[in-house]
Amino acid sequence: MKLQDRIAIITGSGGGFGEGIAKHFAELGARVVVADIRSREAERVAAEIKAAGGRAVAAHIDVTQSAQVARMVALALNTFGKLDILVNNAGTTHKNQPMLDVDEVTFDRVYAVNVKSIYLGAIHAVPVFRRQGSGNIVNVASTAGVRPRPGLTWYNGSKGAAILLTKSMAVELAADSIRVNAVNPVMGETGLLADFLPAGDPELGRQKVISTIPLGRLSRPIDVAKACAFLASDEAEFITGVCLEVDGGRCV
Repeated sequence: MKLQDRIAIITGSGGGFGEGIAKHFAELGARVVVADIRSREAERVAAEIKAAGGRAVAAHIDVTQSAQVARMVALALNTFGKLDILVNNAGTTHKNQPMLDVDEVTFDRVYAVNVKSIYLGAIHAVPVFRRQGSGNIVNVASTAGVRPRPGLTWYNGSKGAAILLTKSMAVELAADSIRVNAVNPVMGETGLLADFLPAGDPELGRQKVISTIPLGRLSRPIDVAKACAFLASDEAEFITGVCLEVDGGRCV
């Protein structure tokens, strides 16, 4: 299989895109660390992977805390003996609202989860990759960093940072045979959807968003999972610094 015996950490994999990525990676033969701040959900996803014949371990991790990210990487090494892939999927947003109405605490949380987590993941995973002579990082960014929607300004900026970090990391780490890529999903069928939609009738807002996507639907976890799997696999061995839109044509 495409990811046979690869060891992968998927952050934020207790639901949404991350759950889809973790389960798809396991189906493709990877051994997965299901990392999430929601311990029960991480345990659930890991149990479901194992029940389906895959290999997984759950990790209760806050990706904004260095010591916990270090523990996450150590868990992968101690459980599976190595680490091949880090998928920085954990993310959050503020509610769709005027930019000046977003309070400072919320702003700080968005940037800690969406941007600082990439820094901490690199701090703790890159030395492992360097010792091994190879490694692979996939950042889950967003079309918000390419074609921003109003009402989500600070979230948009955090995803723009994720996109630029992906490109800069790819250039700097290429000499170490470490590839770094990103996927940019359009708004998706996840638990964050309600926060992304503008105030008012949620179904009306949902349909308005769908009307901006040429293929006529929101993204799904499996869409993002397949793109991540490709970028993490040997099929993409000469691809680095790419930010792949998974958006049904939204960014065209």
